Amino acid sequence: MNFTSTAFLQFLDNSALSWGLIACGLAQFLKLIFELIFYKRWRPSVLIETGGMPSSHSALVTGTSAGIGLELGFDDPVFALAATFSFIVMYDASGIRKSAGLIAKRVNELPTETWPTFPENPLKEALGHSRIEVLVGSLIGPLVACPGIVFIGSPLHFMKHLGLFLG
Repeated sequence: MNFTSTAFLQFLDNSALSWGLIACGLAQFLKLIFELIFYKRWRPSVLIETGGMPSSHSALVTGTSAGIGLELGFDDPVFALAATFSFIVMYDASGIRKSAGLIAKRVNELPTETWPTFPENPLKEALGHSRIEVLVGSLIGPLVACPGIVFIGSPLHFMKHLGLFLG
């Protein structure tokens, strides 16, 4: 077995990261559902956009942090680092990125003739999240990751259980 395949197997066996990414994907998919329910429109582009309900970044960092805490212990310094990183990401999403989006909205409202080098495409306004969007995303992370780790384990473990991996 070479280095590349060993690294790939280690990646597949990292349940904290895997379930954090699954929580992120679920949150991103839920944006499409929210768009259908609240705005009554089918807009698949929300699947690759930032901003909106719920925050997939928050789901990713809290899911991964919860997985790390579950696997290493919630008293482990690595969990403390992951939790700190999560708080920074969520603060940034609801603070700095949200403010940048509001500024972009105001700039987009300016008459184009006042700006000789105004961009042809308007500035992206949906950069950040409201606090409720961050809160919902931050709850999705652990709600997906913890049961996933406890009941299913890592993707590698799951594939071995199904007989899909012979290694």
